Amino acid sequence: MPTDHRDWYDTPLYYDIIFDGDTPREAAFLEEVWACYGPRSRTRKLLEPACGSGRLVLEMARRGWKVSGFDGNERMLQFARERLSKEGLQALLWSDWMQSFHLPKTEPYDLAHCLVSTFKYLLTEADAVAFLQRIAACLKPGGVFALGLHLSDYSKGKEEHERWVAQRDDIHVVCNTHTWAPNRKTRLEDLRTRLKITHAGRSHLQETRWQFRTYDARQVKALLGQVPELHLAACYDFTYNIHEPRELDDSYADIVLILVRE
Repeated sequence: MPTDHRDWYDTPLYYDIIFDGDTPREAAFLEEVWACYGPRSRTRKLLEPACGSGRLVLEMARRGWKVSGFDGNERMLQFARERLSKEGLQALLWSDWMQSFHLPKTEPYDLAHCLVSTFKYLLTEADAVAFLQRIAACLKPGGVFALGLHLSDYSKGKEEHERWVAQRDDIHVVCNTHTWAPNRKTRLEDLRTRLKITHAGRSHLQETRWQFRTYDARQVKALLGQVPELHLAACYDFTYNIHEPRELDDSYADIVLILVRE
């Protein structure tokens, strides 16, 4: 079967099918985070950097939030706008980049989030710091940023593999993601995602390769130390159980940092 080498962000429907299953659980967790750690506010203003296909933009708009979001891929943004329009909902969406985004004229936000390791696309410390500083600047005092990312275990030195399977209507998608061992010196790891898409009885393969910046718990703490405007209030894992906070350490891989604007 021939393989199409392309950015999976250029095919938002397939990307959305794979990840949309977690959307209600993630949205419920975000509302619990806001209730537990957020400011006393009725405005319910939300910002999602790197909002992608708009699955959480749509879900949070359904829940009555006033949502804004940006992404670097115009195909993703158009997909998000179309799904909002189909449900008669609105959100402020624009094209921008995490390390250099500029907000439209708007009041500060109560809550922001970036849950699925998209933060690791920022490949330098300078870009990571710049992004966190911009997030801090756009939050109200007491506003909350929920940041999810996968920690690297430099001691293992082995490759990892994850597989997801999902279906929507007559489209079946199998996603295999291969992550090579992290490089402690360069702070980079190589990844490859292969999608097998079956639609109307016909299948094709799609492959994307990219790099992430790597972090262990110590490196996360060092990064946060450069952005004192954001206070680490709690950590969770990807079970999204608000009643089970975790320590920021290397005992688990997938973390969600709850950062509060001072």
